[in-house]
Amino acid sequence: MDLIVFGDSIAKGVVYDENKGRYVFSPNSFLSLISQRGYAVVKDLSRFGCTTVKGEAILDRHLDELSSYDYTLLEFGGNDCDLDWKKASEDPDTPQTGQVDKKAFMENYIRIIDKVKENGGTPVLTTLPPLDPEKFFEWVTKDLDKCSVMRFLKNDKSNIYRWQEEYSDLVTEIGGLTGAPVLDIRRPFFETSSYGDLLSKDGMHPNEAGHKAIASFLEDEWLSPAGESSSILGWEDLLPFEFAC
Repeated sequence: MDLIVFGDSIAKGVVYDENKGRYVFSPNSFLSLISQRGYAVVKDLSRFGCTTVKGEAILDRHLDELSSYDYTLLEFGGNDCDLDWKKASEDPDTPQTGQVDKKAFMENYIRIIDKVKENGGTPVLTTLPPLDPEKFFEWVTKDLDKCSVMRFLKNDKSNIYRWQEEYSDLVTEIGGLTGAPVLDIRRPFFETSSYGDLLSKDGMHPNEAGHKAIASFLEDEWLSPAGESSSILGWEDLLPFEFAC
């Protein structure tokens, strides 16, 4: 199977290396693993910090390539939903709508899917891995006024989780509206006793254990002969309407 991939740092395989104290590209990302194991040949055009706005611009430069691949894997949402935490610290009473608000996110994503189809590609979407609200809060507020950010969050850190989950649910809705299959990569995280153990120190990027879990999920649900034969043609069994809660 040949895959071309458009997405953000998760699809790019970015993890936080605590020993180095910085983000690095993991050689064991989920895309690298499925490639190493012979399930797919992958061209990864994902970019760190990519939203649907930036992703569409990248896609537009590669439209003539899409028909050469079996599937176009799309992984967006984590940056679209990201909030301005410095602003939240300085002005906690002003609501925010994310880098790309929900309406624009849906419009952008649907347009991306339409372009993929119009140019001979077969789009496949992924949901967003879950956030760990405790880890994430500590990460984004390390140089900010924590009390002020808590006020912005209505004194409930789990609002971070719920906000990001809404974008993941929108991906599932977009899949239903467009007929594009959705691979629920949230699921393997919730099948562990503590999904935070699969996330980096920042609470948002999967660590290498998280990437391994995603790769195993994709192999079982999509890339293996059994998974492909049962789902690729019609995808009735592969999650267009299944939520990961």
